[in-house]
Amino acid sequence: MTTFFERFKFYSTLPNLGDIMVYCSKCAEELPENAYFCLKCGTRTRNGVTAGISPPWNWEKQLEQTLSTVVKEMEKAVESVRKSINKSNQKISVSCSSCGEKNLGSAKYCYKCGSELK
Repeated sequence: MTTFFERFKFYSTLPNLGDIMVYCSKCAEELPENAYFCLKCGTRTRNGVTAGISPPWNWEKQLEQTLSTVVKEMEKAVESVRKSINKSNQKISVSCSSCGEKNLGSAKYCYKCGSELK
């Protein structure tokens, strides 16, 4: 068992990180009062927010988020164009070479005689 003096000697060798301890809001790690970021998970503390300290910029994560957004927007745009093309194809009529009946532009066979439209 260690004595009070042995424990005191150990704690007196630690660096002075602040007298009052606080806890991380994300991982509950005990932190020095003057910490701007959690020593364990890197979350900015209330002290860091109050002091206006910006978290380090993680360019890889930011790039991944930006590219993900771009891909989603492109998928929406492609779907919109696809729908627009389908609507315009339906408005165009094609005449059947067998019976002369007009059919929708997207039709492959005449709705009246069943002949293949070319």
